[in-house]
Amino acid sequence: MQRPPSEDFALKETKPHLGGGRISGDKLTSTYDLVEQMQYLYVRVVKAKDLPAKDVTGSCDPYVEVRLGNYRGATRHFEKKTNPEWNQVFAFSKDRIQATVLEVIVKDKDVVKDDLIGRVSFDLNEVPKRVPPDSPLAPQWYRLEDHRANKARGELMLAVWMGTQADEAFPEAWHSDAATISGADSLSNMRSKVYLSPKLWYLRVNVIEAQDLIPSDKGRYPEVYVKAILGNQALRTRVSPSRSINPMWNEDLMFVASEPFEEPLILSVEDRIAPNKDEVLGRCAIPLQYVHRRYDHKPVNTSWHNLEKHVIVEGEKKKEIKFASRIHMRICLEGGYHVLDESTHYSSDLRPTAKPLWKSSIGVLEVGILNAQGLMPMKTKDGRGTTDAYCVAKYGQKWVRTRTIIDSFTPKWNEQYTWEVYDPCTVITIGVFDNCHLHGGEKARDARIGKVRIRLSTLETDRVYTHSYPLLVLHPNGVKKMGEIHMAVRFTCSSLLNMMHMYSQPLLPKMHYIHPLTVSQLDSLRHQATQIVSMRLSRAEPPLRNEVVEYMLDVGSHMWSMRRSKANFFRIMNVLGGIIAVGKWFDQICNWKNPITTVLIHILFIILVMYPELILPTIFLYLFLIGVWYYRWRPRHPPHMDTRLSHADSAHPDELDEEFDTFPTSRPSDIVRMRYDRLRSIAGRIQTVVGDLATQGERLQSLLSWRDPRATALFVLFCLIAAIILYVTPFQVVALLTGFYVLRHPRFRHKLPSVPLNFFRRLPARTDCML
Repeated sequence: MQRPPSEDFALKETKPHLGGGRISGDKLTSTYDLVEQMQYLYVRVVKAKDLPAKDVTGSCDPYVEVRLGNYRGATRHFEKKTNPEWNQVFAFSKDRIQATVLEVIVKDKDVVKDDLIGRVSFDLNEVPKRVPPDSPLAPQWYRLEDHRANKARGELMLAVWMGTQADEAFPEAWHSDAATISGADSLSNMRSKVYLSPKLWYLRVNVIEAQDLIPSDKGRYPEVYVKAILGNQALRTRVSPSRSINPMWNEDLMFVASEPFEEPLILSVEDRIAPNKDEVLGRCAIPLQYVHRRYDHKPVNTSWHNLEKHVIVEGEKKKEIKFASRIHMRICLEGGYHVLDESTHYSSDLRPTAKPLWKSSIGVLEVGILNAQGLMPMKTKDGRGTTDAYCVAKYGQKWVRTRTIIDSFTPKWNEQYTWEVYDPCTVITIGVFDNCHLHGGEKARDARIGKVRIRLSTLETDRVYTHSYPLLVLHPNGVKKMGEIHMAVRFTCSSLLNMMHMYSQPLLPKMHYIHPLTVSQLDSLRHQATQIVSMRLSRAEPPLRNEVVEYMLDVGSHMWSMRRSKANFFRIMNVLGGIIAVGKWFDQICNWKNPITTVLIHILFIILVMYPELILPTIFLYLFLIGVWYYRWRPRHPPHMDTRLSHADSAHPDELDEEFDTFPTSRPSDIVRMRYDRLRSIAGRIQTVVGDLATQGERLQSLLSWRDPRATALFVLFCLIAAIILYVTPFQVVALLTGFYVLRHPRFRHKLPSVPLNFFRRLPARTDCML
């Protein structure tokens, strides 16, 4: 597979004209200053009064049409109303204006042809300008005129002004580039919005015991377990080891719950009568609104809950009057944990759920999403390729979505967003998507164009980073550059001392360390959390759809991938490369490849042995000098997606096809067999390495285990002699002799292994006991 040219995937620094040119060094001076200013003509249509009746029935169905050259926007119409109120805003990009007159026309909607009620005209040269934070322009009443410029009956309240995208009317306005889009749902899918993730809690259910259960078959020992259901989540305990009517478990079940708590926790005690047949011995429902909220590690009080026995009568459930059973539990909402809905490697929020446990913010993150360049056509419309692009940014609980730019491969958003920062070791994710819901098609999925991650700790404070990031997407046929996104990023620190203090704090809230969750629990809970977030945001208006949320949260990143495995292996080798390089350098010293360097090392070694108090200061001084030396080559740009590091540019097509396969697999059996055999061969090599490591550890254990009595006797005798010699010999002498022996000249070396190594390799391991 050919390796694409690396320069196509490079990060490019840019110098856009931000904030209208109001720049002072790296610091900008206005409130909406990380984007390029875009001029818009705004028309706010508020209401009308005293409109005349135009229909034969004597009624009026008014609506307003705003015309500017070839662009036309219309309000909704009202049935039989002479004093309608619309309060709608229209925005026309100044770059696309080719007319000098703005017309606002009031019409009466009719079946055959809409009737003209009146119009108001504006000369664009006379339109006032408004710059926030100025107050909004007050709308005024205008007398309607007919097509001959004579006064007509009725008045229209309007406000017309020139502004920028910083205007508060901008997000809800109808935009001129949406003239080809019809329908309220399609228009709402275009608008920019800010979303908040639901507040998530861990729900801990400690099932202790049950009492006085009444199984239907009293002649057998019951096999009782507890099943707990919360929404779409279902967990169960193990079968109680005490097979009686008073079973005990003392087992924790963990769920993810979201506010508002709409669904109760349903618990059922069940008896396994047969392998596929269970009998419900009792149920109870617990509303989460009344569950205790725990903020620390203090124990929670236990409580008994009544179990209601259900029987089936003519297909309906009927409660028995008699009551005999109870269940003993400890239930609490854990506010001291952070509910992980992202991978910890690039999490954007690390705060606990409970707001009283939050620490003060350390700064502000500002992101200006400027534009994109060179986007690829994502779908076909009228026989040609087109792209309707929008961006989504996620940091902490706040998600933002820019407006959709219709049919453009070089969309310009110029929207700016702000987040509070509580931890510098967090990551913001920005994704670009193609909107596939503008022309109907509810089952369509928004296509991914690419995403960018920026770690805040890699940014200098108070500096504006303006870069063009490559948008890279991995496809079954290889990595592909889908375009570039141009952004401006600034991280402002409010307190340098507080930020430095954060580096000494645990990464996660303390409950993760006092009562840690297992890896399998965290994986399961993360899956539940992402499902809840995805479902909640997909119900917003406009919806942030499942495919968008899952791509932003990297839902499928835990699945097996040969490409990722190779990339992680070479990452480990890169980390170990420094240690290997030091080992090679020391081997050259020992073999006197450079006699001058070896002599200097001898002198340094003698000094450190004679003055051991200098060892630690020397090490730390050396590390300090290395850090100062490397400061000249510190990274000047934020990191971006690296195709070489990810092995995306050299992956085999079959490996990529395996990575994009569904789970469970949907590929033919011969391909699955080939991949299984390949996986077995790789696992065999890993198995060999793990076995070799185990062998070395068992040889160490066998030194004193007397498994080889002669070897253990020799080692014990050696230890006795060494103890006597080391007791009577000063430590500095022993250290000098050992050092000189290690650094001895090659003339005094042998190519054969040393005696200690020969002795160690002859020690027995447990490999001969394995089948």
